[in-house]
Amino acid sequence: MRLPSLAPYRLRLLFRLAFLLLALATLMRAIYLLQEEKQRSYRTYRASFAKTIEQIVAKLRHPAGQLALLNPSSGRQAVTPLHPLLLPLAAIDFDDQTKVQQAVEMAGCQVQYKDYGSVCVAIGNNPWAGGFIYLAGSFVAGPLQPHPRGVGDLSVAHRIRVQVALRDQQYRWLAPYETLVDVANGSALPNRGRLTGFAESDNGTPLGKPERDFRGWLWQQPDCAQPQQPAGACDRRAFFSIRLPVAVLRDALFRKPLPVWPPADLEQMRVHLQVLAPGDGQVLLDSDSKDATAPFSLADLAPLLLPGETLQIGKADGRPLIALSGSEAQPEDSSRLISGLIRRLPVDGYDAPIQASERISTAVGVYQLQLHGDIRSVNKSLSVVATRVSWFVGAMLAAICLAWLLIEIGIIRRITVLTRRAAAISRSMQGSDGPDHSNLADLRGADELGVLATGLYDLLLRVKDDIAREHIRAEQEKDMWHAVGHEIMSPLQSLLALHGTPDDPSHRYISRMQQAIRVLYGQASPSEAFQSTNLQVGVLDIHAFLLNVAANAPCVGIDRVELSGVDGPLAARADEYSLEDVVTHVLRNADRYRTPGSAIHISLTADESACRIGIRNVGPNIAAELIERIFEYGVSDQQDAAANGNRGQGLFVAKTYMAKMGGTIGASNLADGVEFTLSLQRASSAALEGK
Repeated sequence: MRLPSLAPYRLRLLFRLAFLLLALATLMRAIYLLQEEKQRSYRTYRASFAKTIEQIVAKLRHPAGQLALLNPSSGRQAVTPLHPLLLPLAAIDFDDQTKVQQAVEMAGCQVQYKDYGSVCVAIGNNPWAGGFIYLAGSFVAGPLQPHPRGVGDLSVAHRIRVQVALRDQQYRWLAPYETLVDVANGSALPNRGRLTGFAESDNGTPLGKPERDFRGWLWQQPDCAQPQQPAGACDRRAFFSIRLPVAVLRDALFRKPLPVWPPADLEQMRVHLQVLAPGDGQVLLDSDSKDATAPFSLADLAPLLLPGETLQIGKADGRPLIALSGSEAQPEDSSRLISGLIRRLPVDGYDAPIQASERISTAVGVYQLQLHGDIRSVNKSLSVVATRVSWFVGAMLAAICLAWLLIEIGIIRRITVLTRRAAAISRSMQGSDGPDHSNLADLRGADELGVLATGLYDLLLRVKDDIAREHIRAEQEKDMWHAVGHEIMSPLQSLLALHGTPDDPSHRYISRMQQAIRVLYGQASPSEAFQSTNLQVGVLDIHAFLLNVAANAPCVGIDRVELSGVDGPLAARADEYSLEDVVTHVLRNADRYRTPGSAIHISLTADESACRIGIRNVGPNIAAELIERIFEYGVSDQQDAAANGNRGQGLFVAKTYMAKMGGTIGASNLADGVEFTLSLQRASSAALEGK
């Protein structure tokens, strides 16, 4: 029996097969993209996981992080009432304002309140320093009213009330402010005095004479807290430092067996502090205020964790401190079919466990970090997204089916010719010269197909012309960039040959020029270029360096640069050329915004561990919303900064170089201007002499 010929149905079968393949290709493409997205999400998650552990380690290596490691459970409690924190130092030099402020600010132990209020309650890590409780903080008040000595009424002066509750014992002190007298002329010292502590009864009455071991100091800044206030009676910031003689803690030091330090009940101790104004006792600062903001704690690391991630922190000997988990995301609808498909998609390295371990060595001990990831979160998030996108894929398949039905019913008899023409056009489109002039004369007409053929022919002509013009433009642009690159790179290669050693300062500048060319060609972003710069940190005489900077400032158009502070050699760890870039950036900013005719002051100070360079000008302040963001890349206070050539990268470069040198840079508004502070690590004078 002879089978019927399929020739009459060939085009129809091919047409239907094409639509079937189109639908299958759409579906397979969706699956392929889903697999690629799973692979990309997996890589992104691993990169995010590595960045997370880096961020956690950086936070814990900071002094505030070390304080949190010493007080692992502080973040589990309410902010108030306050309880003492264990400091990573033996004691606080409470009678020196600068040292106290540096100690509490570096430790990050201050609880913040509104209106510039702050309180730090802490004990030292060495019981033999006296077993005292230290209080330090700040508040805002008008001119301080002192308590005349010999006057029994303490309400005539500013005073601080402190209450301590521990081990079923209650301690109350009332400490009025008393001025200090200059021995030379017998006059009172301005803005500085003692806090004389009196034991207080439950009804607020002072008991007897001042306590001998109670020590306190109070300092007030001469400048107004708000510059717009009149200078005569404006509110000023005040800073206090108190050492509390707690008999229970001190007596325990001399008992047998020797006490465990820090005390096991440190978290059960409660401290309440109030700063009272003269007269009716208006509360200027209350440590139990509801607006208190707690210092950094280990619990603050939880927001860094993604859903499913867990962080375990413990001592190096295996004792656990805290375990944190990422917050679980709100469940979203996802298709079970798509979820099952995503789980079966193969991904390189997907089965390997994701975990990281780090050891942090601090002055108070060694700590072990274990971070565990959950790769299932990739599947969950991808399933949610794929479920949403599946509706678009379904719509595409439905559109394909609808188009097939319309063409099947309406124009199937003429589709053969159009298919041949479309195949020819498709082949020509794949060529390097674009579409050719295909002959569509036989398809032109007044019907829909004829109009389509005519429009397609005209469109092909325009596309071919556009492609030709684009090829010419691309070749011209390529030639131009090759020429520019040759003109720049050839001299740079010659300069590198002349200055080939890394120790040569010129070599470093030439390398930076090469990095800039890579940025110009789009091979690296400006921020990546700056951050990849290698610095040669060594010992540098900061005093001599600043003398040279001040002397050479007029050569670059910056006049009236004055230097004060440390006079003589001062060794610090820095890269001279990078530090010169940093100081130049800051000086140019100070010159740009200073009041015409005013001087730029450079001050140099130092302590045992660091030296600080202050660059101050007289002029407008930095906007409050920019004071914390001016060191970010691309941030500028000029609305047309890009048009003027200012890309907002100068201070970013300064911050990057200071970080690479182990230092910091910050900005603060003054009453009459702005001051930038650069901090560098000190080096020994012997190293400077041997240099």
